[in-house]
Amino acid sequence: MPLPRPLFTLRPSILTPLVLAWAVSGCTTRPAAPPPNVPTAAIPAISAISAVPASTGASVAPETASATATTLTPFADWVRDFRAGARAAGITEATLQNAFADVTYLPQVVERDRSQAEFTRSVWDYLDRTVSPGRIAAGQLKLEQVRAQAEAASAQYGVPSPILVAIWGMESNYGSNYGDLSVIDALATLGFDGRRERWARAELLAAMKILQNGDIRRKQMIGSWAGAMGQTQFLPSNFLAYAVDADGDGRRDIWSSMADVLASTANFLAGSGWQAREPWGLEVRLPSGFDVGRADTRLRQSSARWVAEGVQSMNGMALPDMLDATLMLPAGARGPAFLVGANFRTILRYNNSTSYALAVGLLAQQLASGPGVLASWPRDLEPLTRAQLQDLQSALNRRGFDSGTPDGLIGPATRAGIRAYQRSTGLPADGYPTPDLLQDLQRTP
Repeated sequence: MPLPRPLFTLRPSILTPLVLAWAVSGCTTRPAAPPPNVPTAAIPAISAISAVPASTGASVAPETASATATTLTPFADWVRDFRAGARAAGITEATLQNAFADVTYLPQVVERDRSQAEFTRSVWDYLDRTVSPGRIAAGQLKLEQVRAQAEAASAQYGVPSPILVAIWGMESNYGSNYGDLSVIDALATLGFDGRRERWARAELLAAMKILQNGDIRRKQMIGSWAGAMGQTQFLPSNFLAYAVDADGDGRRDIWSSMADVLASTANFLAGSGWQAREPWGLEVRLPSGFDVGRADTRLRQSSARWVAEGVQSMNGMALPDMLDATLMLPAGARGPAFLVGANFRTILRYNNSTSYALAVGLLAQQLASGPGVLASWPRDLEPLTRAQLQDLQSALNRRGFDSGTPDGLIGPATRAGIRAYQRSTGLPADGYPTPDLLQDLQRTP
């Protein structure tokens, strides 16, 4: 989903070769499609509970009664407080009544928000799942079906049609799964839970404005557990900023109008820095003896300078022009190499996961009948668990190779620490965490 830039900052992860089995960032997201509902019953709507007078003798299940006593009253108080703030921000009483008459606390949303994956997934496993032959074949059919709308969006915003369809495929499996939870209920639940109240309040207020503008009805405003909406999973704030009424019906409908879906997605990418004359990137071949430590997010240079260092395309043709290109080794020195530029970084604004951005680029490439990854992945390497990654970070810090706070997430600081350690021992400084590297670090110096 497109990330809400003004509301919070995500930890940089441009060279992360491992992704959490399902990551929960500041706004989301799953890389391929919204997660299904956890099979946990929602607590009844506030209005439904309060409508049962005590004198009727109506029975209430013990678990519901407990939820009512411990959750619903504070939740109702939170909603009341939010309504007051929204009213002061210009939301009409009619909109507030429409939004909150049957607002429901969703415990499964809190469960998903608080969960953290224990295991990580290798980049090749992730790509196997998200850029599968089935998704490529389905995407090629979908590209033909929506070609008119996709080409219209591409012509206006400068983003290639295959990129738009690839994001559509990654975010909702071409519209087949974009969630079935009420966005209002999900965001109200996240706001009440408190862990990210400020963010959730801002997104919920944006959702109020969408309702007030008449773009979508309350019952049709559905999405994922994190409040991402529609076929390409916009958060409400991004909807307000980038959604487009491309079909001219007076509404911005990213749920059922493909013209609006594709134009809105293109508008987001264009507004986030898409360069119409550059590709997202490409797979490259490195010369013998190349210093893999130069595959570093902090090193950006023109593709011409990379050519001068011996970097070549896989088919021997000239590298495309890219002004600020970065060399990327998502599986370390033993795996494929990619040269990525400004447009790869723009895709990261949609979902700040290197594996996700790589999947979008490779899927788009194959939707246009281009090649997949040609070099072999080091499939014998086992990814470290999150706990093992924390151990690795702690070991690096103890040895004097600063990797930041041990959190089990591999960002630039951890990669820099790994590279420094690798250089100190004469290993290729690719910054890639492996079980052997962890064992070496844990041995007594």
